[in-house]
Amino acid sequence: MKTSEKSLAGWYFLGGMIVIYFVLAFFKLEAVIDALFFVGRIFKTVLPVLLLIFALLIFFNASVSHEQISNFIGKSSGGKKWVVAVMAGILSAGPIYLWYPLLRDLHKKGVSHGFIVTFLYNRAIKLPLLPLLIFYFDWKYALTLLLVMVVFSLVQGVIFERIKF
Repeated sequence: MKTSEKSLAGWYFLGGMIVIYFVLAFFKLEAVIDALFFVGRIFKTVLPVLLLIFALLIFFNASVSHEQISNFIGKSSGGKKWVVAVMAGILSAGPIYLWYPLLRDLHKKGVSHGFIVTFLYNRAIKLPLLPLLIFYFDWKYALTLLLVMVVFSLVQGVIFERIKF
């Protein structure tokens, strides 16, 4: 498949699930209705947070230029680069292998291994999945987990800063 072609797998999956629900409705209609109401409740809970995250991503993309980012992550940027590494890692999306060439180029231009480690560590925090984490566990657990992940990403980043490759 060419990179310009879009995969239809998601649409096939959706169509397959609709067919399965229709077939199951003939055998156990009340279970299908309960499942649909459950999905509706989850969607109602998650939708406001997803809209907020989407709005923040649009705002960030519209208000921050590439030059501003390069000023924040250079060797002389001090503590600012750690904040940028954490936030960029959290906000980054897409497959990780697409980030590797960009990170290699940034490293060649002077970005430290510590920044890259912190960025990659924070990619594990997925904002679109945060509402589900809160829904299934609770906000205290989610907040604790996120704080531990951010703190240890910084610890690992500092360790990599000290190691000379």
